[in-house]
Amino acid sequence: MRRGHRLPSWLIGVLGVGALVTGASAQSLVRPATEGVVSPWDPIFAVQDPAPEAPETPEASPAPPATAAPMPGPGRGGRGQRTYAQLRTEARRDDGLFTVYRVDDAVYFEIPTSQLGRDLLWVTTLKRNTIGAGYGGDPVADRVVRWERQGSRVFLRIVDYSVVADPAEPIARAVADANVPAIVRAFPVLMTGEDDAPIIDVTALLLGEIAEFSPRARLGARGMDQSRSYLEKVVAYPQNINVQVTQTYTAGAPATAAAAGRAGMRGASGTVTVFHSLVTLPDTPMSPRLFDSRVGYFTTTAWDYGRAEPRAVRRQYITRHRLEKQDPDAAVSAPVRPIVYYVDPATPAKFVPYVRQGIEDWRGALEAAGFREAIVARDAPTPAEDPDWDPEDVRYAVVRWLPSTLENAQGPRIIDPRSGEILDADVLVYHNIQHLASMWYITQVGALDPRVQRLPLPDDLVGELVRGIVAHEIGHTLGLRHNMRASSLYTIDQIRDPAWVREHGHTPSLMDYARFNYVAQPEDGIAVEDLVPKIGPYDRWAVRWGYAPIVAARTPDEERSTLDAWAREQETTPHLRFMTSGEPEQAPFPFDPGQQREAVGDSDPVRATTLGLRNLQRITARLVTIASRPAEPWDDLRELYGRVVAQWRLELGHVSAVVGGTDSHELHVGQPGLRFQPVSRARQAEAVAFLLEHGFRTPAFLVPPDLLRLIEPSGVVSRVAVAQASLMNALLQPARLERMIEQAVIDPTTYTPLQLLTDLRAGLWRELETPVTPVDLYRRNVQRVYLDTIDARLNTGTPNAEVRALLRGELRLLDQQVGRALPAVTDVATRRHLQDVRETIATILDPRAMRPRGPAGAAPAGRGGQALTMLTSTGLYDEAADPFLSAIDACWPDFRID
Repeated sequence: MRRGHRLPSWLIGVLGVGALVTGASAQSLVRPATEGVVSPWDPIFAVQDPAPEAPETPEASPAPPATAAPMPGPGRGGRGQRTYAQLRTEARRDDGLFTVYRVDDAVYFEIPTSQLGRDLLWVTTLKRNTIGAGYGGDPVADRVVRWERQGSRVFLRIVDYSVVADPAEPIARAVADANVPAIVRAFPVLMTGEDDAPIIDVTALLLGEIAEFSPRARLGARGMDQSRSYLEKVVAYPQNINVQVTQTYTAGAPATAAAAGRAGMRGASGTVTVFHSLVTLPDTPMSPRLFDSRVGYFTTTAWDYGRAEPRAVRRQYITRHRLEKQDPDAAVSAPVRPIVYYVDPATPAKFVPYVRQGIEDWRGALEAAGFREAIVARDAPTPAEDPDWDPEDVRYAVVRWLPSTLENAQGPRIIDPRSGEILDADVLVYHNIQHLASMWYITQVGALDPRVQRLPLPDDLVGELVRGIVAHEIGHTLGLRHNMRASSLYTIDQIRDPAWVREHGHTPSLMDYARFNYVAQPEDGIAVEDLVPKIGPYDRWAVRWGYAPIVAARTPDEERSTLDAWAREQETTPHLRFMTSGEPEQAPFPFDPGQQREAVGDSDPVRATTLGLRNLQRITARLVTIASRPAEPWDDLRELYGRVVAQWRLELGHVSAVVGGTDSHELHVGQPGLRFQPVSRARQAEAVAFLLEHGFRTPAFLVPPDLLRLIEPSGVVSRVAVAQASLMNALLQPARLERMIEQAVIDPTTYTPLQLLTDLRAGLWRELETPVTPVDLYRRNVQRVYLDTIDARLNTGTPNAEVRALLRGELRLLDQQVGRALPAVTDVATRRHLQDVRETIATILDPRAMRPRGPAGAAPAGRGGQALTMLTSTGLYDEAADPFLSAIDACWPDFRID
């Protein structure tokens, strides 16, 4: 980069007039505010007086009339050339991808003719923020753009590669005509430089709001106030240009802000620093690799009209880094360019070694693909070492540490849509994820680790948890998707075997949501370091499948036979399998009980949950000791107890997935076997019996009086009822019942929905067989939960006709049973409960019945009634807010029942 000098005053005047020409894209008139280099200490301010009311959308931003004085250019006498000479020698400038000029408060790009018509990638992220208005490092947008000159104007276009055709095919022209890159900004050419390079004023572009790259939607904002916005810096490098601008957004209307919700703006205004990076795409795109549904990779997609098939072909390419061997003939070689991740300087010092380990844990997987030391962790340079280094710069992959109360982490990627090449990939670690991981560790395996004595957990233990979190997110940045199948591919005996777990881990993939080995028992002798997930055989195999060079192949199609042969290795090594296509990664009700989130040992959910509940009982007995911090309130104990109840519900939910479930295996044509096979009748019946005994009967360990009296005067009954309501809703989901109806038609020997409902009625209402036995409050609530769930199925939306007939029939039979039992009931509370049950059944079966209005977010109105919500009898449960019943878009979802 070269920074020149100031222009003489006469030239500033000439360019100042020309700077008013902002074209059709102008957002405002820019007035002088400061002089000097564009930097955080010498910014350019966008001044607008008076400030207009913020528009509803970026597209609606009005453009004021442009006024301009003509600027002499080349070919119109000596003055045009002299002006350019002065600009080159006396303006402040940076030389790089484009030459960037600063003239007082205006910024100009000189675009080399070699860059006109060339594809560039424009990436936008947040760098700094007002509290609540996003987080530094958050991705905003990335688009392929192209600068194009047409006579006296330069256009900025956005290019879309989702529709393609071979240029040699006749249809290519039609495809091009149907996919014209959209013009998003237009700029008058103010003068030309060397080799006829156009020079344009980009001040309004950089200071204004670019709809395609605006964080407005992410912030839930109504508009941007330019009077409170300014340009901090513009820096040119040989391969990219970085722009940093501070923008202030105004909050939307209350309804809009509520809709934005977690987007964040807490007050009427939010100020963020937006980082734009304009970077060159590779001159030669990486050779893409076709996606295979048997291996879990993120993809980029294009519809190809130029192939021989009689319709457009959906071509999916996996996303991966470009790794090339220094020695192409070697089985294992160092890469020409390794994958480098920098550790954020903001990372707490005690966790830096663990972050580095989490990055470099993937070396073994990449070596299996033929690349030695292909992934490297480095400390970020200090300002003294490199004053221009910036974590938002797309040239650098960074593991960011963000000061946020959000308990999560993520691994976003920026890709070349032409090939799937990962150009940049940051890991975002939110500070409070260490807390969430600690809570999970205590509730799941705290009974197996002697280091779990008292909060806070030791730094070395938390460091290992951070290491696993970082490694999981690095896996995403290498292109790997979640593999919820993995946790069901080992047997229960294997994940209780210390030797097996030491070598293979308790799940074959770190990319599953199998957190900690809660199936292991104290007597198994599993080492504490093996309780946490690690990179497993599936991960190494999947990386080899995606990254290993296939030298003999010259095109993606020529790789197909080799890739298919590698994928078929799953036939002889089942723990290399990936999820069955068609099942969402985070489906709350997976059709396959072997593809569940937050599960360990779901090859046999009943046995795994039996063992997991034993550990849960052990740790519950120690919670008071663990949460006892001198002179501190009992908040930790309250939180831990809420997480224990949630873990109880979570593990029981894994069993509920067996009911109506389908065992699946992703197969391609030519492979033996069936893709889908209903779970056996015996397994389904076993699961229902288990839920009736362990889920709908409240275990004594879950309600310890000494603990409860330390955290609250009341509340345990409602906690348990909410968990059981969530479980009942999962078990009686409409999709599950409808699937069971269809399975019974195809195979009459399977477990039928009628059998499920019969078993539920017999188990939930078993007290009716001995009416003299009082029904305690927990059981009364379970029975109310049952009725309210059926009420929702019948009177919310449009139920399946077969399901409606089955459920209404069950209620009539139950009403008869209750009627026969009532005369023998002697306990007053039980009698009144059963009388209320009969009245509730009558209400459910009467479509004209008025129903109580539910809380915000409740289900739609039932037939003939007012707004309907779940649990009209207890009033404790809001189905819309149940985290167990929704697909959560987070790698580290927080399950907790308070």
